[in-house]
Amino acid sequence: MEKKVVAINGDFYARKITGIERLGIEVTKCLDELVKPGQMELIVPKNAVGIPEFKNISVVRLDVEKNIKQTKWTQGPYQKYVRKNKRWSMNYSNTCPYFAPGFEFIHDIYTKLYKGDMKSLRDKIIGKMTNLLYWRIAKKARIIFTVSEYTKKTIVDTYGTKPEKIKVVYSGVRNHEKLDADFTVFDRIPELKNREFYFTLGSLSLRKNLKWIADHAELYPNETFAISGKALPTVVPPELEKLKKLKNIIMCGYLSDAQVMALEMKAKAFIFPSYFEGFGLPPLEALSCGGKIIISNSSCLPEIYGNTAWYVDPDKPNVNLDELMKTPVEKPDSILERFTFMNTARKIHEAISEYLM
Repeated sequence: MEKKVVAINGDFYARKITGIERLGIEVTKCLDELVKPGQMELIVPKNAVGIPEFKNISVVRLDVEKNIKQTKWTQGPYQKYVRKNKRWSMNYSNTCPYFAPGFEFIHDIYTKLYKGDMKSLRDKIIGKMTNLLYWRIAKKARIIFTVSEYTKKTIVDTYGTKPEKIKVVYSGVRNHEKLDADFTVFDRIPELKNREFYFTLGSLSLRKNLKWIADHAELYPNETFAISGKALPTVVPPELEKLKKLKNIIMCGYLSDAQVMALEMKAKAFIFPSYFEGFGLPPLEALSCGGKIIISNSSCLPEIYGNTAWYVDPDKPNVNLDELMKTPVEKPDSILERFTFMNTARKIHEAISEYLM
C-alpha cells in the first residue's frame, strides 16, 4: 500500500460559507485531532482567511491570484502541487484534480440525474464540467466519500462503481452552543415580530423546490413563510418572481449564522420541501437549535431524519400543516449524537489510515 502525505484542498477558506464549506472547515479541525504530524497538509490560496492554529496539520499557502475561481484553482495550482510533491489529494466538494484523484467527496450527482434543471447555456456548460468530474471520481478516485446510502446507490447505479470503494461518512452539525442567536434579525425584518411563521434556508436553486412553497403559500394565505438564501447565478428558479409578489412570503436575503439560528428557534417549523438532496443539512441544523422540521419524503431525507420529522410530498403542496403537525414525532437526540463532524472525521480517518505516512 503506497503511503503519502494527504493534501487537503483548502479553497473553502476562500469562499462564502455554505454547507460544504462548513463541512470542510469543521471536519478538518476534527481530523487535526486524529492524525499525526506530517500526515496531512492543508493547501490554500493566498486569500484564504480564518484558518485556525492546527496542532498536526500543516498549512501550505500557494501564491496564486486573489480571486481565482474554484475550478481553475483545483485543476491548476492545487493539482500542480499534488502531482509535483507526490501527495494524495482530498477534496470535500464534488471535485478532484483531474489527473491526480485521491480521496474525494461526491455529495450527490444532481447535475447528472437532473439534466433538465440545467436550462441556460451557462447552466449546461457547468453541468457538463461537473458531470465530467463526477465520472472521473467514480472511475479513478482511490476512495470515494459520500454522505448517505442513497447517494452511494445513485453512484453505483449510474457509474458502475464498486460499492466497497464508496464510504458513507454522513455529514454533521456545527456546535450551536458556541453561537449566540442574533435576535436583532427581527428588527431588520419587523414583519416577523410577534407573528407565527415557517422558515426555510438554502441556495435558491431549483431542487430546493420553492415552487412547493409558492404554491402552498398561495393556497394558504394566512400562513407566513420566511425564506433566506441567495439565488445561484447558474440556477435561478422561475418561482422567485411569484414568491416576491405573494404578501405572505418574506424574502430575507443572506443571513448570518446567528441570525439563522434566531429564526430557526422562533419559527413554527423549519420547512424543506426539496425534491433532491445528497444529505440535507439545513433541517439537522434546525433540530440542533431546538426547532421542528417539515421536510420532503424524497431522496435521502427519510434515511437521515427517520421519525424526527413531518413529511410532505414535494409534488403536492395542498397539505394542512397544522393538521400534519398534530401527529407526534420522535425527539432528535439520537440523530444529533450520530451526525457530528467528529464522527465524520473518524470515518474518514479510518478509511484512509492505511494510506497515511
